[in-house]
Amino acid sequence: MAPFSVLCVCMGNICRSPMAERLLVADLAALGASPDLIYVHGAGTGGWHAGESMDPQAARQVIARGGDTAGFRARKLLAEHVDASDLVLTATAEQVDFVVSLRPDAAPRTFVWGQFARLLPTVAADLPATGDVYDRGVALVDLVDKARDTVRDEDDLADPWGRPDDFFGIVADQVQALTRPLAAALLGR
Repeated sequence: MAPFSVLCVCMGNICRSPMAERLLVADLAALGASPDLIYVHGAGTGGWHAGESMDPQAARQVIARGGDTAGFRARKLLAEHVDASDLVLTATAEQVDFVVSLRPDAAPRTFVWGQFARLLPTVAADLPATGDVYDRGVALVDLVDKARDTVRDEDDLADPWGRPDDFFGIVADQVQALTRPLAAALLGR
């Protein structure tokens, strides 16, 4: 069976989405998840940083939280990235609109990061207690989609690019407010 696939999207794919991608991978590993069960990847709506490394301040936040930055390269979001993803998490509501403009059928599985983090606790108890990771992930996305509200812009992750380290830390904390419970929900813990 294919792994459950999570796509993390921001504007340039050098700050927010790489932190989300690499921190989710770290949180999954900390819970003992096999890397072949969940595929986490990222992309940016703009392509100006394609091929570049993660922003050094973002990389410091990932490493400080137990993540790995090795081999990261930014890439531009393409329709095929969305097609290959079971859950799409964006930094902003504007990026949700961008994803849905590429692939309208992705709307039920595309969320602002903060919105998904806010809604996850309201549906986690309704997840099936058993089942494989892929089935749990699909069920989770469906439950959060059904619980979706019209609040979106208030859930945006601020762009830390060009800001001080402490601001990167605030954004990384907001990212981990979802990566940890999402990892636990996908793994049934």
